[in-house]
This record gives sequence, C-alpha cells and structure tokens, in this order.
Amino acid sequence: MAWPIADVARMSGVTARTLRHYDEIELLRPARIGSNGHRYYEEQQLLRLQQILVLRALGLGLSEITRILASQVDELEALRGHHRRLLAERDRLTALAATVTRTIADLERSRKDGTSMTSINRPENLFEGVRPADVEESLRDFPEHAEAARRATAAMSAEQVEAGQRERTAQLVRLAELMAAGTPADGEPVQEEVDRQYRALVALRPVPTEEYLAIARSCAENERWSAVYESVAPGLAAYQRAAMEAYAAARLS
Repeated sequence: MAWPIADVARMSGVTARTLRHYDEIELLRPARIGSNGHRYYEEQQLLRLQQILVLRALGLGLSEITRILASQVDELEALRGHHRRLLAERDRLTALAATVTRTIADLERSRKDGTSMTSINRPENLFEGVRPADVEESLRDFPEHAEAARRATAAMSAEQVEAGQRERTAQLVRLAELMAAGTPADGEPVQEEVDRQYRALVALRPVPTEEYLAIARSCAENERWSAVYESVAPGLAAYQRAAMEAYAAARLS
C-alpha cells in the first residue's frame, strides 16, 4: 500500500514541505512519484521516517541522521538501538530533574537557615545528569565551541570541573526563581545572570553576535536543550532565549 504525501504529513505531524526537503537532501526518498507529480510513500519509507523523527527527538542534526541511517544494515536492530538511546535519554532527564529538585530544596533550606550554598547536603548530588560529556554533546550544533569546551574541560582539575557544574546548576535555579517571581527577561537581575553566562561562554572562545543568537534560539528549539530547561521549570527555555536576545540587543549590537 502507498500513501500520498498529504496522508504521511497528517499521520506523522511532519509538514509536506519538510518531507519534500528530506527528498531533496536524499534523506527520505518517496517510494515513487506519480504521473501527477505527487510523492507516494510505502511501509519502508514510513519506517525510515519514524527513525528520522526519533533521532531528531534525540537532538541529532540532519547531516548526522543521514550518516547514521546510511551506515545501518538491519532496520530491527537499528530500532532497538534507537530505543536504547530513548531510554537512556529518559533516564538522564529524570536524573537531571531530580538533581535540580534537590538543589532547589537545599537552596531554600540554606536561605531559611541563613547559611551558604556550601552547606548543601551531599554536594556530589548536584551533578547527576549534568556531566561534562553532556555539556559537550549538547553543543554538537556548534562544533567550534564544543571543541573549545572539550579542551577547557581536559585542562581542568576535578575540583574545577565540579565548581563549574555547581555554578551551571545554580544558574538554572536562579533563573527559574526570577521567572517565577515575574521578573521580565530584559530586567536587570535577569540580565546580570545572562552576563555571567556570556562571560563564561566567551572565556572559551570569541563568540560572534550571530552565533550567540543562534545559541539563544537553540535553548528553545533544540529538543535536548529545551528538555533540560523545561525539567527545571515550564517555560524556562523560552525565558532563557528571550533573556539572551535582550542581552544581545542591549550589549552586543
């Protein structure tokens, strides 16, 4: 049985325009093109589309998906591999959400008691789900910056790596608190947080404004990035993006 492109778009949630683009880049060819010029897809193409969407949900770019699909031999074994990746990603996000939940509780307790963040119970728990490899992996769309992050991490001591992880976790919590308090994304307290993020970013390598704005968009558009933000607080991904865009407009233009 063959399905026209309109039916495939309806079933999968992928627009017909995107399906035509996949055809143009030879990622997903239709089974045939009718005399009327319409594309038709059969079961094999639907299975391939499912794999594409799974890999996209895992945050992979189209070029990497093309490479992965070109190298696979057995579809069933490939699906098993994708399933393992999805389960691993689920477990990672669960661990990250639990990490941030604990950090929020510890921060609230330390503020109530008038103590500092260094009094957090079991500080090693801050870093479950946010290991250095995850940070590098999340930068795959920005390879030059990913390489700079890898080099910087390799040159750090274990204590320095942990301090960086601690600060990134604390930044997420502080930003979520500001959002919950109704502070606008271009408000001064938020912009101070974004300035800290920006200075940490450019400490690795110079970042052109255009690339910085692309990173801002990725906070909300990259599935893996946005999942991390949303595990902290719903709406935080869009809030982070808006804050970065406001920062760029005010200080980088």
